[in-house]
Amino acid sequence: MSLPLSGYRLIELAGLGPCPYAGMILADMGAEIILVDRPGGLTFPDIAHRGKRRLTLDLQTSEGVAVLMDLIKTADGLFEGLRPGVTERLGLGPKDCHAVNAKLVYGRMTGWGQNGPWAKKAGHDINYIGLSGALYAMGQEEEVPPVPLNLIGDYGGGSLFLVAGMLAALLQAEKTGKGEIIDTAMIDGASSLMTLFYTLSGLGQWTPKRGQNLLDGAMPYYRCYKTSDGQFMAVGCIEPQFFAEMLSLLKIEAKDFGGQNETARHTEQKAKLEKIFASKTREEWSEVFDGSDACVTPVLSYVEAAEHPQMAARGGLSPVGPFTHPRSAPVFGEITAHTPPDIRLPNKDVTDVFTELGYSPSKINELISQKITPQT
Repeated sequence: MSLPLSGYRLIELAGLGPCPYAGMILADMGAEIILVDRPGGLTFPDIAHRGKRRLTLDLQTSEGVAVLMDLIKTADGLFEGLRPGVTERLGLGPKDCHAVNAKLVYGRMTGWGQNGPWAKKAGHDINYIGLSGALYAMGQEEEVPPVPLNLIGDYGGGSLFLVAGMLAALLQAEKTGKGEIIDTAMIDGASSLMTLFYTLSGLGQWTPKRGQNLLDGAMPYYRCYKTSDGQFMAVGCIEPQFFAEMLSLLKIEAKDFGGQNETARHTEQKAKLEKIFASKTREEWSEVFDGSDACVTPVLSYVEAAEHPQMAARGGLSPVGPFTHPRSAPVFGEITAHTPPDIRLPNKDVTDVFTELGYSPSKINELISQKITPQT
């Protein structure tokens, strides 16, 4: 089956974390991704580099920039995650690239964005979500906000919004013949992900106080409980019918437990549920709730997740060598088993890519010998 982005060529300038992950998503959608590494860059295998073609170019040299420009002439898009102004200093900024390819989609991803007083300031996921209000909303009021995995700022607010921007701009370029510049800021993406909570706040249904709201662990029916074996069950029965089913499976009389949103009894209800869940192992509770609509599920480690029947049925996580590959998402067409592409290492595709550009064998050897495209 042909994937939606088959036939599109996108150039990825090497970076860390969110930018390679965005490239992986685009590659999983069928795009040809040519990853341009820097000399002396990281060379360890990375799942995010699966399915990409790779070559190294010294972009500190005019010859290296000229080669990349030849590639850009053949490309539909380019994306990078460098600090603002870096590609401009190299002669590879949007204006430079659009001068040779007016239809090029130029994607940029940073933490703070391309403008503003903090644009060139260093930062990481925790800083970006801290500024956006997302970090403050997590955890309990009397405690220091917990440090979440860097999914919200880096990958949710960064990678996924860059992918969305690239896809939209590729559609626009098809219609207009004109390229676009996408300014993806993780603070913008993280703020956008907070839309629901801005809505609830405006309706008077959310407060800035942590641990006092519907989805932040305050409710007895939306939190985790510890089991007898030191594991956990996730309870998420927000809707009344799901809440009723949970009580039924736990053999709790609703009239004795109290109303779902009877806040005066929430402390008592939490304590009762804590005691009940602590009476069985996670596996035992998983069997009790399996197949039900009670919205009670086991909390699995990332290692255990691969063995879960639902994951296995969709081929959600595939072990290949030392790595576990998440399947491509979303799925297009009929659900089929996912065979992860090879994880590419640097310079595996130099000769093929340069030959496609029309470079002669002598020119390719010259670029290698002059270390314009270093091989180690």
